[in-house]
Amino acid sequence: MSDINQQPEQDKNKVMTRKLVMVVLIMLAFGFAMIPLYDVFCEITGLNGKSNGLAVYEQQEPDTSREITVQFMTITKNDMPWDFQPVQTQIKVYPGKEYEVNFRVKNRAGKAIVGQAIPSFSPNLVSQYFNKTECFCFNQQTLAAGATEEMPMRFFVDKDLPEKYDTITLAYTLHNVTPAEQQTQAAD
Repeated sequence: MSDINQQPEQDKNKVMTRKLVMVVLIMLAFGFAMIPLYDVFCEITGLNGKSNGLAVYEQQEPDTSREITVQFMTITKNDMPWDFQPVQTQIKVYPGKEYEVNFRVKNRAGKAIVGQAIPSFSPNLVSQYFNKTECFCFNQQTLAAGATEEMPMRFFVDKDLPEKYDTITLAYTLHNVTPAEQQTQAAD
């Protein structure tokens, strides 16, 4: 009699096991798909400064009928021993004209540190119209112990920027990307 009761219970367990394995496989596939999906989402919305990358500026007549305020902000992560700030916190620009601004960094650590700046925009959608022709954010930056440097960023705002946008905020978050073995060697 107990064998008869165990068979339906075992069938239920097998069905439940198959369902759980399917859920795990779907979650695993979703996890791998998240990175490319996130990149596409960022490219579409401009989130985290994902944009078209390096732009090429061609001399053009600026649109002097409108003036856009571009604000610059910096954020330094807790594990980053650098002082990091824009030389100018904001400038007024004409769409279609190229501008250059500088950001000042100082390494307060007693060793060389490698940093990477990640841009983000507010409002997010303006990143499609903000074109960088040169930027320290394109590459990792190494700064010797105690060194100070000014890092340039050249850009222009596309003339197709919708009229409703008259202020753009560009924020850079600075991360410590010093390789672990370099950090270990410096500690020894």
